[in-house]
Amino acid sequence: MDGHAEDGGRVYQSSRDQHISEYHYHGSDDPALAGPDSVRRPSVGRAPVVLRDRAEVLKRLRASVAEGKGGQAFVLHGMGGCGKTAVAHALFQSATEASGRVGLWVNASDRASLRSGMLAVAADRGATDGELLAARNGLRPGADLVWEHLDRSAEPWLLVLDNADDPEILRDGSWLRTSPGGIVVVTTRRATARWWPGAELQHIGVLPREDAARVLCDLAPQSGTLKQASVIADRLGRLPLALTLAGGFLSHQVLDPWTMDAYSRHLEQGERVELIDQGADLLSDVDPRHLVGRTWQLTLDAFEARGLPEAVTLLRLLARFAPEPLPLALLNRPEISGVLPRARTETALRALLDQSLTELVNVGVRCVQSHGVLLDSVASATPSDSLSTLNSTACRLLDAAIPELPDAGPEDPHLRLLSPHLIALLQRGATSSTLADLVGIATRLATALHRTGDYLSAWETAHSAVALSEHILGSEHRLVLAAHSRAGRALFRLGKYAEAEPLLRQVRSNQERLFGACDPDTLDSGHGLQLVLGNRGKQAEALSLLRATIAGRQSSLGPAHPLTLRSRASLLTMLSAAELEMEDNSALLSLPSECERHLGPDHTVTLGARHNHAWALYVLRRFDEADEEIRLVADTYERRFGSDYPIALSAQQLYARIQHKLGHFEAAVSLMNDVTERRTNSLGADHPFTTASRKVLAELKEDRRNAP
Repeated sequence: MDGHAEDGGRVYQSSRDQHISEYHYHGSDDPALAGPDSVRRPSVGRAPVVLRDRAEVLKRLRASVAEGKGGQAFVLHGMGGCGKTAVAHALFQSATEASGRVGLWVNASDRASLRSGMLAVAADRGATDGELLAARNGLRPGADLVWEHLDRSAEPWLLVLDNADDPEILRDGSWLRTSPGGIVVVTTRRATARWWPGAELQHIGVLPREDAARVLCDLAPQSGTLKQASVIADRLGRLPLALTLAGGFLSHQVLDPWTMDAYSRHLEQGERVELIDQGADLLSDVDPRHLVGRTWQLTLDAFEARGLPEAVTLLRLLARFAPEPLPLALLNRPEISGVLPRARTETALRALLDQSLTELVNVGVRCVQSHGVLLDSVASATPSDSLSTLNSTACRLLDAAIPELPDAGPEDPHLRLLSPHLIALLQRGATSSTLADLVGIATRLATALHRTGDYLSAWETAHSAVALSEHILGSEHRLVLAAHSRAGRALFRLGKYAEAEPLLRQVRSNQERLFGACDPDTLDSGHGLQLVLGNRGKQAEALSLLRATIAGRQSSLGPAHPLTLRSRASLLTMLSAAELEMEDNSALLSLPSECERHLGPDHTVTLGARHNHAWALYVLRRFDEADEEIRLVADTYERRFGSDYPIALSAQQLYARIQHKLGHFEAAVSLMNDVTERRTNSLGADHPFTTASRKVLAELKEDRRNAP
């Protein structure tokens, strides 16, 4: 028997009867060849019930898909979970239902999905089986085939390339192009313009507060009010993904339904990320992009795979801080080398910016800012064995950013920006080895803020440091007491004398019992307490405490120490004319010269001594000398600190009173009008300093009317 076979044919030879069964399977396990089930329907997770906000963006996008429009590409970029896909989905529905376009949706998250999806687009637009097979087998360029058929499409179209977070995939093979017949929309986390030449970029951020609250009410209308939803929205940073999951959780509770208030309490008390992700559909395989606890991990995994572990480390370091603007200068310090080489910080930061994991903001200081839910997610997934190093590095960075010896000066926005990050580091559960250091840093920051006139931030910083550390370090820990004292002094400057006095009394009493009457911390609290007592009309007790503070500082610090000289200068404002003229106090009137000799003419203590000396001269009715002294001080204060600085206003008030005594009534009233207005604006109408200024102004006006 002769026989032959060609190509895939076979020849079977037998001498007896044979039964042969042969099975053929045509196909491939290669996902690139499998193709999506549909490109005519968006492959999205849970679409929003109503797309909130986004009206301006959608208006522009809808205009681009109007009849006769084409040849444009739009890139919707933003952090994971901000709703880029939801915006693309809304446009897709509008384009297909209202504008009559063919809608084509491709998952561009990886090479296989992109290639199979785009070849399915070619098939939809008329490519033959032979053309598709050639493209799949690498016999002709796949991208060329797709765009050839898109260009020849008889119908206008909209092509969405969703989750294109790896633009290199699109660039390899030139998958992203434009065509006169259609519009291309890309959703991505990659914000850098160089990836998207010729495309119009549109940032998609978090929702406005009211719209964010309405998302929750859309999903769980029976759970609470718009006001209650607003509280949750704030705690979730108004991130659409987090809002959607929270709404899903609230709407699916059956046995024990939660109210929005209950959900809000659990957000505050528990693990925020885990609670949010409970809103995912438990009966389906959840895409990691649809969970706040996993969506950003995809990008971190990609960093590791591409040899950028420092980007992961930098994000974990940022997750120790607050979701508030963080000065860039903080990340450009040698101390950052504790977790990554300083030379690689720039590369790491650029990678995070490119992936929309953080963003640049300018609040008068160049900063980076990351979303709170993102930071919580990263913090919860940070390996425990790296927390100690991350915490200590964050601690050292903050320490280096705060002056070692804070001095008086104009308001410094850089310092104010550090406060929430220091508090966040304490809240993250700093290890015991860094907790005491952080409390000390917080007290120093509060002191620096206090001396720039930002008393509210000073109080918040010191008060938070005590609240977050006292239960661990103990209420009698030296650093905890020092932070308490600083909080009390800030309360005094905020005009809350009734709160400041008992706090400072208790702190000073504890410090004296634990450390002694002449301990620097005890004396510091004593100096602050005597200021409160003096302003509460308890002059005798205030003067006695001030004298004891002076004696203690002379003994422990020396007569020429700035703090000793500062306390001595305070005596100039406490004594009557008769007391100032007493022989024992006569040396006080030469105190400015003594300060200048020891500290220099421009030292803050020297200026303060001159200011108080001018008051003493006023009390002694030596108005011409007082006028010369206070004019110099007021001009220096305004030049160095600004006209709204608290002690600058105090000097101007004294200047007005002296002008009045010299008979310059109009000038005096004009000066006091200005001081009163500025104090009202900066301190509030009810602050004791403002009240005192109004009283002085009324007296000057009355005397002006009665002047001959």
